[in-house]
Amino acid sequence: MSLSLYNTLTNKKEVFKSIEPNMVGMYVCGITVYDHCHLGHARAYVAFDVLARYLKYLGYKLNYVRNITDVEDKIIKKAIENSETISSITNRYILSMNKDFKDLRLLEPTIEPKATDYINEMILMIEELIKNKHAYVGKNGDVYFAVRTFEEYGNLSNKKIDELESGARVKENLDKDDPLDFVLWKMAKQEEPYWDSPWGRGRPGWHIECSAMSLSTLGKNFDIHGGGPDLIFPHHENEIAQSKCSFDQEFANYWIHSGLLKISGEKMSKSLGNFARIKDLLKIYHPEVIKFFLISSHYRSALDFTNESLEQAKAGLVRIYESIDEKIILEESGEVDKGFVQDFECAMNDDLNTPKAISILFEIVKKINLENDNLTKRRLVTTLKKLANIIGLLREKPELFFQYGSGVDTQLIEEMILKRNLARKDKDFDKADEIRDELRSLGIILDDKADGTKWKKV
Repeated sequence: MSLSLYNTLTNKKEVFKSIEPNMVGMYVCGITVYDHCHLGHARAYVAFDVLARYLKYLGYKLNYVRNITDVEDKIIKKAIENSETISSITNRYILSMNKDFKDLRLLEPTIEPKATDYINEMILMIEELIKNKHAYVGKNGDVYFAVRTFEEYGNLSNKKIDELESGARVKENLDKDDPLDFVLWKMAKQEEPYWDSPWGRGRPGWHIECSAMSLSTLGKNFDIHGGGPDLIFPHHENEIAQSKCSFDQEFANYWIHSGLLKISGEKMSKSLGNFARIKDLLKIYHPEVIKFFLISSHYRSALDFTNESLEQAKAGLVRIYESIDEKIILEESGEVDKGFVQDFECAMNDDLNTPKAISILFEIVKKINLENDNLTKRRLVTTLKKLANIIGLLREKPELFFQYGSGVDTQLIEEMILKRNLARKDKDFDKADEIRDELRSLGIILDDKADGTKWKKV
């Protein structure tokens, strides 16, 4: 069975076929860096991390581009409010974003272009659109894309031009020829960053940024373009329009969109103020717990966030980690259970069906826990780790996983365990029990084994 992906452009699952054999070009719209990242961002980027990992597992050489939007209205607004420079805002939040994604253990993109490094490419693309009569200079100097010149406009989002017009949530702007037209280049205002252009000093519109960066890094036609569902319209719709009208050929072949993350039925977003920051959640939960929560639902489904849902994810991942015996890990065989591998690949090939893939991991866990033969158990553990690794799980030593987020000095815990072991050796069991109870009050559970005492946070 070949990999099939749901293509938003065609509204159906399609067998994935790359433009070049064994090579994939993938562009994912990145963060607008004006604040810390929240779990809604993780929802999208964990989904594309799983896709990237699986493509690599299938043997593709992946050119993964994830941009950074470092010039945009929200950034400018924050800089003015804080009396800071644009660069101080963007540099701070780029560092914060990179730390969050590293701590979440996401694969790094091959290229991470910043919008401000591609201004010249944006200007060239706008010039081409004007030359092709798909764009014009407005009465006040801003440059606009003429939406009605592109017959395919609305195909991605299943919107009709007439419906967009009658739905007119578009504010009337006398600078435009048509209220549906969108801005490509904005004339500079006071306190805003600007660049010189044929139309005067100004800055790019948001949509042209991604078109220029994808063209510069992946070429005119590439395999996959991705992002969150809120980007389908207008951002991705506008990208398609300006890109295809600029170079008159196909743009991205597959359009992949993740589902929204919600709190109490509403989209998690900074503007609504109902968000949980990644950096705060990582103080409590192991990164794999957060990943496990996010991929326990299909990537295209809406996912509701509660503290209880993260606790449930933690309990599920604990169950998987508890099935792994440290000694068996050291003696892993190179053999895998081909039946489980086939079932797992079948699930993942079906539009990255991670809930089904995870259910297969639990089937393996069940067999491990019932198995008495060490050779068979080693093969099952090897299979479990191999398959879980594909989706970014079981990459931690079990002992370190269980100790994550203990909130207690690890050295102090080890010292208390040493004192308890000495007390047991001296047959001072009251003292040993006292230390064990003290650790338990801190949420630390001990497990005495033949090769020493292990501990975990509960």
